[in-house]
Parts: sequence; C-alpha cells; structure tokens
Amino acid sequence: MKSEIKEGDLVQLRSGGPVMTVGQVDAEREFLTCQWFDGKELKVGKFTPASLEVHEED
Repeated sequence: MKSEIKEGDLVQLRSGGPVMTVGQVDAEREFLTCQWFDGKELKVGKFTPASLEVHEED
C-alpha cells in the first residue's frame, strides 16, 4: 500500500525534475505546496498528489 505524502517529505514529479520538499498539504489534500532550489533561487509550486512520488535516495 502506498503511503500518503506528508509535510517534510522529499518528493519528485513522476515525470522527473528536481527533488522538492513538501512544505504544506491543504486540508482537502487536493494540492501540495513544494519548495526547491534552482541554483540559489528558492522556488515554490503547487502540485496534485497524483503528480508526485516520494523521492527514494540511492
């Protein structure tokens, strides 16, 4: 069974991209707010849970 993504988890888009930290999960669990660095610039975006997977470190 797949566990729910929670605040503080490291995630990545299912299609790839940077590793992001989940900063907030909305009350309805419709969107997750994630943060990541692009060089030295902090980026923030909202994503649906279905578009993300927990990042597995090697």
